[in-house]
Amino acid sequence: MKTQEIRIEDYNYSLPDERIAKFPLPKRDESKLLLYRNGEISESIFKHITDYLPQNTLMVFNNTRVIQARLLFQKETGARIEIFCLEPIEPHDYALIFQETRRCSWTCLVGNLKKWKEGTLSKTIFIKDQPVVLTADKKKSHGDTHLIEFIWDNEAYTFADILDAAGVLPIPPYLHRETEKSDLQTYQTVYSKIKGSVAAPTAGLHFTPEVLADIDARGIGREEVTLHVGAGTFKPVKSDTIEGHEMHTEFISVRRSSIERIKSNLGNIIAVGTTSVRTLESLYYMGVILDNNPEATSEDLV
Repeated sequence: MKTQEIRIEDYNYSLPDERIAKFPLPKRDESKLLLYRNGEISESIFKHITDYLPQNTLMVFNNTRVIQARLLFQKETGARIEIFCLEPIEPHDYALIFQETRRCSWTCLVGNLKKWKEGTLSKTIFIKDQPVVLTADKKKSHGDTHLIEFIWDNEAYTFADILDAAGVLPIPPYLHRETEKSDLQTYQTVYSKIKGSVAAPTAGLHFTPEVLADIDARGIGREEVTLHVGAGTFKPVKSDTIEGHEMHTEFISVRRSSIERIKSNLGNIIAVGTTSVRTLESLYYMGVILDNNPEATSEDLV
């Protein structure tokens, strides 16, 4: 069977809502750890994970950081419009767009779109007790996404400041609850660094500084890559087969030195979560280019 023909229904399984933890444990590494060895299933505690990691292993972590990507506006009619920032367009770079001080454009999802036919949305937010007027204009649409231009009236503040002050952290919809203040800390990995994701790489949420220190003490290698998780991770699958499901693109960034280290550890790599796996799968083609052309630039790798 071709991959495109795989039927979605073959992956259906029962997951009662009461089996989904709505909040993490007070200590991340006290969560259960499932073990599968020689056909036998057992369990341990996550803080003991180093007891089960092979020596001479290189672990690959995704160091992305979740942004407060949901911006809520209210029209004069009372209608509430939610704008969900997905991907930077102008400037088309995560680092640059967070540094913008007057305006920027994003590809976004829009909630309650039928109530926003035209016109500019506006809201006043406060940053360090200073009022800032933020506006949003819908420029054009493509499928279920929309190009939104944001403008704010105080160049002392960056778009990163705007999101920190007015944005809401997008927690997974299957939690069936509103975002709370504690999520700003608990819905980030302890090694998150690079802003850009709209969802956390959840496999990494259980790691603590103590577990990472134990990994280092045992001589197990650690390497970081960046993949900014897109809203496609939340998108319901409505097609009968994989071929009919369209995913949003995702941004990856990997240092050349990381690629070289990964190449030298083939066969001994543990990817922490599916986002790290997706990044490593993409790196194969970059590695081929570097093998054929050691002087290749970052533009050659795109």
